[in-house]
Amino acid sequence: MRLRPRASPPAPGWPEYLASRAEVARDPRLARFFAAGLPAPETPIGEAPMVALDMETTGLDERRHAIVSIGVVPFTLGRIALSRRRYWVVRPSRPLSAESVTFHHITHADIARAPDLDEILGELLEALAGRLVVVHYRHIERPFLDAAVKARLGEGVMFPVIDTMSLEARIHRQSLLARFKRWIGRPPASIRLYDSRARYGLPVYSGHHALIDALATAELLQAQVARHYSPTTPLSTLWS
Repeated sequence: MRLRPRASPPAPGWPEYLASRAEVARDPRLARFFAAGLPAPETPIGEAPMVALDMETTGLDERRHAIVSIGVVPFTLGRIALSRRRYWVVRPSRPLSAESVTFHHITHADIARAPDLDEILGELLEALAGRLVVVHYRHIERPFLDAAVKARLGEGVMFPVIDTMSLEARIHRQSLLARFKRWIGRPPASIRLYDSRARYGLPVYSGHHALIDALATAELLQAQVARHYSPTTPLSTLWS
């Protein structure tokens, strides 16, 4: 099934937003990130440079929890650049809980020798700059990074993302067929990362590691575009 292109909401005005932030950002790392811009909204996704981003955190609320690891994997629809992958464990501003250690296996010993986010922020922003960021569930990576940067620099960092979970929701939660299935009593399909990958026959990876999950997200987007969209689909159809 190929989906009819859906226009993204006009509110973000992402190219204009990034340009305006480049002019006023006080921190030079942020200024460089915003000045790099991003591909135009009408750019076909097949021509767009992208980077998959994943984070492990101490919880799900950016106001009360903190980042503990970050993975990034540059890619395009045709290639995943594993040689340019990056991975950091960072020292969270809040203590680890036993539950979070069990979840992501990053221990107190790991973070004791880890840098603060501010120490690797320049490298992270350089890895993201000029590329469209791809995540699975945009309500983690984007707000957590924005809150963490704002706490350290007094100014945040926002950017458009393609959310592979949101793309799965369009098909398996919001389509007429999905609504009909719920109406007749069938449970909704899972749109979690590894359940979503299984629908496309993608390999099973060990989860809850930021670098592995970033790779898994990149592969999932490639599969989603191949099955439901097209390399000519404009970015504005997919980003949010």
